[in-house]
Amino acid sequence: MFYSNSLIFIELHESPIPWLKIFTHAPHKEFSECSRLEKEAIWNTLDVIEKEMLSYFKPSKINIASFGNMVPRVHWHIMARFENDEYFPEPMWGAKQREGFVLEAPMEPFLERLKHKLESSSY
Repeated sequence: MFYSNSLIFIELHESPIPWLKIFTHAPHKEFSECSRLEKEAIWNTLDVIEKEMLSYFKPSKINIASFGNMVPRVHWHIMARFENDEYFPEPMWGAKQREGFVLEAPMEPFLERLKHKLESSSY
């Protein structure tokens, strides 16, 4: 677990691209089951992560997805995508397009920066 507060927690997905997943602590199956506070925590966290990914990694695009077919509980994926990543323009679950993507910026400073930003957020 990368980060946690009283409503949500964030995991780092093992991937060549920056990929985080936001979960509610409560085991809701659908987003409509979440409380107003849980929904606000998710949206605010998505916003913070997206802005930090854009600023730090300078990706071609940010992808945000919520499926829950394999893990039937509320969670959101947020990924920084690059035109030269292994799957672009396909989704990360799609057909691999190429080999050899290397993330230019290291993850550790990004994660430290993001954790500080999330801890100082007031939601």
